[in-house]
Amino acid sequence: MVGRKVYFAALIACASFVGTMAFAHDSWISRGGHRNAAGEWCCGEGDCFAIPGDRVVVTANGYAIVTQTASGSASTPVEVVPFSEAQPSPDGQYWRCQRPDKSRRCFFAPPPNS
Repeated sequence: MVGRKVYFAALIACASFVGTMAFAHDSWISRGGHRNAAGEWCCGEGDCFAIPGDRVVVTANGYAIVTQTASGSASTPVEVVPFSEAQPSPDGQYWRCQRPDKSRRCFFAPPPNS
């Protein structure tokens, strides 16, 4: 009888953990089934994060993600995302999704004039 109680407690704990993991990846990005040009899933909020608009500068070559100085002004570009690799962001924010090694998997940008 004690073995059964331990088994059911372990089962409930596992189900709770798996449910939490699924919720962490539940976002418009994962629900929309977004993929990059190579066919990789962009994934969800655990792998994707919003970038404040003042840290993105539109250049002739694409979207430059920049660092900020102590005074808050834009500084050196950390990464430039070509326009051809950006996908439209339905929530009007910039989003960057990354692989475990931190390289970019997907990038979302607000539609022009938003």
